[in-house]
Amino acid sequence: MGLSFGEPLVLLFLWIIPPLLWFYRLYCRKKKAAALKFSALSIVKAATDKNKRSLKLRAHLPFVLITIALALIIVGLADPLIPWKQAKEGVNVVLAIDDSGSMQATDYQPTRLEAAKSAAETLISNLNPKDNVGIVIFESGATTASYLTPFKDKAIDKTRGIEQRTGRTALGDGLTLAIDMATSIPNKKKVVILLSDGVNNAGVVSPQEAVLFAKTNKIQVYTVGLGSEAPVVLGYDFFGNPQYAELDEATLKRIAADTGGRYYKSVNEKTLDEIYANIGEHIEREWEDTSIKDWFFVAAFIVLLVNVYVIYGKYRVVV
Repeated sequence: MGLSFGEPLVLLFLWIIPPLLWFYRLYCRKKKAAALKFSALSIVKAATDKNKRSLKLRAHLPFVLITIALALIIVGLADPLIPWKQAKEGVNVVLAIDDSGSMQATDYQPTRLEAAKSAAETLISNLNPKDNVGIVIFESGATTASYLTPFKDKAIDKTRGIEQRTGRTALGDGLTLAIDMATSIPNKKKVVILLSDGVNNAGVVSPQEAVLFAKTNKIQVYTVGLGSEAPVVLGYDFFGNPQYAELDEATLKRIAADTGGRYYKSVNEKTLDEIYANIGEHIEREWEDTSIKDWFFVAAFIVLLVNVYVIYGKYRVVV
């Protein structure tokens, strides 16, 4: 990653400089011949070699400075770009939080959903100032809890307002809506953080289709599997058999791997807090090409000011 140009064809105008140098050299020769023709020989001999070299340098300095300024302006118009961390533009971060019936389990205190909301606040607070954050919740379907915004306090307020639902788990729908939200503000890197404690068993979009959607839009998906070390009973069926919470780690791992993200396993509210506290630091912020054309325009302006001083200042060149 090095210097590049947004308008490289403009650099072709640098070929103007060699002809300018040639014409200037031809002009100096004609001027010197005319000066020798009309100057007294005694005056020419009176000047020392040192003074002649100094006067010659000062005589050419205005043209040299004008040429440098012209070159700087041309390079500036070519829009020079250098790799720069994307802190300037920030990242679109969308949280997709499972809000299905299994999230009311109390193995996380006070419930899985409340622990997830608390951890989400920690993540949002740790994002960079120029990052945008949005929140999607999903159960039997998916819906928006907070639109993409740079105002972290508003997103936190929306997070606190999420209420427990009782539906099944539409993992693909939730991921798809989060991806769609992440693309709503262009020219930023896009990241989705997907948290689920169950198996995809509802919705109209499969996790595989959602992954293809993410890859098409170049979106990294970080997944968090919410579970416990011991089996968690969610209820009992008609025959009195216990129904356990099931975490589909294989699907979450595959989503993260296929989109260039990472998978995290949470076993209690403490590990979940740690994951969300650190996940922001793990987001790979891309290098972006940042324009430095203004540097060249400023440099050209300074060179022109120096040229004005050389011509009209205390040690001005007398033509």
